[in-house]
Amino acid sequence: MTDRLPPLNIAGFEIHKGFLDRAAQAALVEAIRGVARAAPFFAPVTPWGKPMRVRMTSAGRVGWITDRRGYRYEPTHPSGTPWPPIPQEVLAIWDAVAEDARQPDCCLVNFYGEGAKMGLHQDKDEGDFSYPVVSISLGDSATFRIGGTERADPTQSLLLESGDVVVMGGPARLAYHGIDRIRFGSSTLLPDGGRINLTLRVVA
Repeated sequence: MTDRLPPLNIAGFEIHKGFLDRAAQAALVEAIRGVARAAPFFAPVTPWGKPMRVRMTSAGRVGWITDRRGYRYEPTHPSGTPWPPIPQEVLAIWDAVAEDARQPDCCLVNFYGEGAKMGLHQDKDEGDFSYPVVSISLGDSATFRIGGTERADPTQSLLLESGDVVVMGGPARLAYHGIDRIRFGSSTLLPDGGRINLTLRVVA
């Protein structure tokens, strides 16, 4: 991790720019490769049957799932195998930015390939919104759109780069947010390009 600068505060989102140096980013990628070997990436669909543009997997006590049965957390990968533990390298970031919050139950891993994006949404499938959500960016830069707690609230955008960490807590915990696009090939961290986003959540 790099020497830490005070985070930016944008609409209640804490943005830790350059929180992870190149070596820490590379170590995280290797840790996530281990997660993906135990719980391979899969192509999710929405409850309405629409394919999502990201591929995903999870680590932790539970993993986040979306399919025709709805959005939810499950104790096993779609294959039926348990999710692997959250890597210690990831938990260390949570400990550094989430203050006294207890350890997360889930690390959702989303992979954005060329052309992938994520529409505005709230993280609201958890049981206790007093805990923050921590998001870690690896690989290609992305345009991150943030809004308010109502879908019709005004939005603003900022660029998230590899090594940036975002904390969504307090008034921003249920704010709408999404990824408009990635700048494919803007980073050399992933040999074939793309972006990995890790989202840490307390579920219970």
